[in-house]
Amino acid sequence: MNKNKLERMPLYQKAMEILEIVVRIKQLVPEDNEFTTAVAHNMYADALQLAPKIAGAEGVDLYDIKMENAAIIRKCAREIYVGCNGFIMEGFKEVEYLEMLRAEVEEFRVLFAEWVQTFDQWNYIIDRWGLFNPPGVNYDDVDPDDNIPFDNPFDEED
Repeated sequence: MNKNKLERMPLYQKAMEILEIVVRIKQLVPEDNEFTTAVAHNMYADALQLAPKIAGAEGVDLYDIKMENAAIIRKCAREIYVGCNGFIMEGFKEVEYLEMLRAEVEEFRVLFAEWVQTFDQWNYIIDRWGLFNPPGVNYDDVDPDDNIPFDNPFDEED
């Protein structure tokens, strides 16, 4: 997928919006509060992963690789959402940014769920770890590609 097409994706755009809000929150955190500084740092690290993981999933066709990227995206988005609790517990003054961030993550969640539905479950290789196989495919299934006979035309019998 080319960069322009990627940047036009609503999911990618929402990831960038989330990053912008997290950057703003990070700038507002008082440096003397170690807890909120750590939470802000973690949220920033998670927000930085969203767009590249979307790009990574869009750049491949295999279901298991797409799902692996999707799982990381989901984890990061959920951590960002939950991270808002840490700010609320510490009495963070700019609550409107937290509300805005949570609303953006919720919109991201819906776009994300719709995006995952577009993954082609039949374009896969068996995930031998068993995490990202399409429904009905198990980690220990026989790979149908293993049964394809291969006759080497260069092997000559004398």
